[in-house]
Amino acid sequence: MSDTAFQTQYRQEFVAAFEQRASLLRATVTTEVEIKGNVAEFLVAGSGGATAVTRGVNGLIPARADALTQNACNLSEWHDLVRKTKFNVFASQGNQRAIMQQTTMAVLNRKTDSDIIAALNTGTVNTGAAQTASMQLIAKAKTKLGNAGVPWDGNITFLITPAFGSYLLQMPEFNKATIVGQKMPMDMSDTSWRDKPIVYMWQGACWIEHPNLPGVGTNAEVCFAYHKSAIGHAIDTANIESPVGYNEEQAYSWARCSGMFGSKVLQNSGIVIINHDGSQLS
Repeated sequence: MSDTAFQTQYRQEFVAAFEQRASLLRATVTTEVEIKGNVAEFLVAGSGGATAVTRGVNGLIPARADALTQNACNLSEWHDLVRKTKFNVFASQGNQRAIMQQTTMAVLNRKTDSDIIAALNTGTVNTGAAQTASMQLIAKAKTKLGNAGVPWDGNITFLITPAFGSYLLQMPEFNKATIVGQKMPMDMSDTSWRDKPIVYMWQGACWIEHPNLPGVGTNAEVCFAYHKSAIGHAIDTANIESPVGYNEEQAYSWARCSGMFGSKVLQNSGIVIINHDGSQLS
C-alpha cells in the first residue's frame, strides 16, 4: 500500500540569490567632493611638472603659478522600485517585504560600481593585445603607471576578473599574499564575516575580483590598474532614500531605493587598462 497526500514544506527564511549586493569599488576612488546642485567639482592640483630655478640676472627668483584643474562631475538620478500585491506578499514564500528592500539596495550598489567601471573604461593607456595573466603582464601595467609618475603609495588598485584571479592563485609569488579585511572569528555562530569581498594586498597594491567587468569570461576581458586619485565618484549621501510603503487604494506593497551619483576620470595617466584573455578558465 503506497502512501498518499504528502505535504510540501516551505522554508520561510529566504535564501539570497547569487548576485553582487554591495559596492566593491567606492572605497578605491576619490569621493571627497563639494556638490553644487547636480554637479560635483574635483580639483586636481600640482606644480605642472615645474623644475627648480635659480635667481635671474635681476637678482629675483622667477615665480610661477600652480597647475589647477577643475573637473566637473555630473550627478544623475538613479532609482529601483519594486511592487508586490497584497495577495502576492501573503501567498508567497518568505518575507517578501524584506526581500524587496534588500534587492532594491543591491541594485543601487551595483549601479555605483558599474558607473565607476564605465569611467575607468574610458582610459586610453593599455597593455596591448589580450593575454593570460602573468607576472610579465602585471609588471607591464605597473611600469606604465610608474612611467607616468603615479606614486606607489598604497592607493593603487588592481581590479580584476575571476579568471585573472584564478591565474594569480597559480603563481608562487601570489601565494604569499595576505588577506586583508575581517577574518573568520573563532565563534562560528558569528556570521558577520560572511558575504564580504576578500581583498588582497600584494606588492603594495589592493587586488579586488569583480564579477561584472567588461568582457568577463571571454578572450577580451577588461581589467584595470589605477590610483585612487585618478578617478572621482560623487554621491549625494544626504539624500539617499530607501523607503518602503503600502498603497491602500490598490493594495500593494512597494520598496524604492534612490540616489544621485556620478563618476569622472580625474587623471588619465593614473589608469591602465589590462586586456586579459580569460576564455581558457571560463
